[in-house]
Amino acid sequence: MEQDRRKFLMTTASFAAPMVIPRRVWGANDRLAYGVIGPGGRGRYLNRVFQKLGAQCVAVCDAYDLNVQEVLKDSPDAKTYEDYRDLLQHSGMDAVIIATPDHQHCPNLLAALNAKKDVYLEKPMSHSLEESARMIKAVRASKQIVQIGMQRRSAPSVIKGKELLDSGILGKVTMVKPMWNWNVARELNDTPLPGKLNWKAFLGPARFHELQPMRFRSWRYFWDYSGGNMTDQGTHLMDVVQWYMNSGTPRSAVCYGQTAKTVGSQVPDVFCAVFEYPGFMATWTLNYCNSYYNGWSITFQGDKGTMILDEAGLKVWAEPWLKNPEPTHTMAAPVPAEAHVQNFLDCVKSRQEPNAPVEVGASAVAAPHLANIAFHKARQVRLAPDGLRVS
Repeated sequence: MEQDRRKFLMTTASFAAPMVIPRRVWGANDRLAYGVIGPGGRGRYLNRVFQKLGAQCVAVCDAYDLNVQEVLKDSPDAKTYEDYRDLLQHSGMDAVIIATPDHQHCPNLLAALNAKKDVYLEKPMSHSLEESARMIKAVRASKQIVQIGMQRRSAPSVIKGKELLDSGILGKVTMVKPMWNWNVARELNDTPLPGKLNWKAFLGPARFHELQPMRFRSWRYFWDYSGGNMTDQGTHLMDVVQWYMNSGTPRSAVCYGQTAKTVGSQVPDVFCAVFEYPGFMATWTLNYCNSYYNGWSITFQGDKGTMILDEAGLKVWAEPWLKNPEPTHTMAAPVPAEAHVQNFLDCVKSRQEPNAPVEVGASAVAAPHLANIAFHKARQVRLAPDGLRVS
């Protein structure tokens, strides 16, 4: 069966709680102590959420001193480090937030596991299919709790949408259309950086390149450090597609795109990827040059109805749509990071499996990785049964 052929990439978090003894017994009022590796914009946001929920930041690390100065405004008592491996030796620290660029996720996670720290790891989980496999193996060989930062897995409205689809309300779903529109594309800023940047630390495992400020400021737009907009936003949406459809990873993908307005970027700011799944197709489109239907949405089209998830909410229409223009179901659909972080904090104490473990993280990014390979090869590519090789 398809699911059996792709054992290492699963779409649901249905794993038994690990039989481990917690490092210490947690009291009801105990505060989890954590460090932040990579307090850029997302890392600082997560730091504020963790503190809002009662955790304590005790250590921070970044290659750029201005990022450190900014995070210290929220966590003035945290100790600062320039090397994440030194931060991981910080005494009395229970967990770490990893919010570094994509190419650092795998080495950061492996080091954190070796230091016996629990981890909240930002998405996309990996920089390649091969890294996904390594990361799963390492986590499952450890006793650590690892949550991938895909907050839709903890959003009540998104969970409700899954229940509605499972009820059969849409009938046979043959087409799913994830989409993201933002009018944000512009020429990359390559003016000199203020402050001090440890360029070698930023590069980490990436191949050497002379410092260009835009490579640091806009690292998501360079293949050495990320999977581009494809994995950045696609990880969120393709995860929901595969989760809702119980599909496993795609059999094949094609992808076409262009860099329309983001001058200096290596990655497309407009693209369309088409994925082949057993029984249905998915078309994942992104346009950073237009704001019509602004933001993200996912449309599930079945022979009995249509469901649309987006930033405003969830709506379901019955077929035929022309005779049923009013939705049969509606729901507000906030996707709060707080719920996902709270799930992680609860799991650190209970040692239960979190809502988005590494298998879910690997499955979520598998389709975007496959689409990027198709884009680079300019042809249809197929994913082998081991979930690693393409043809």
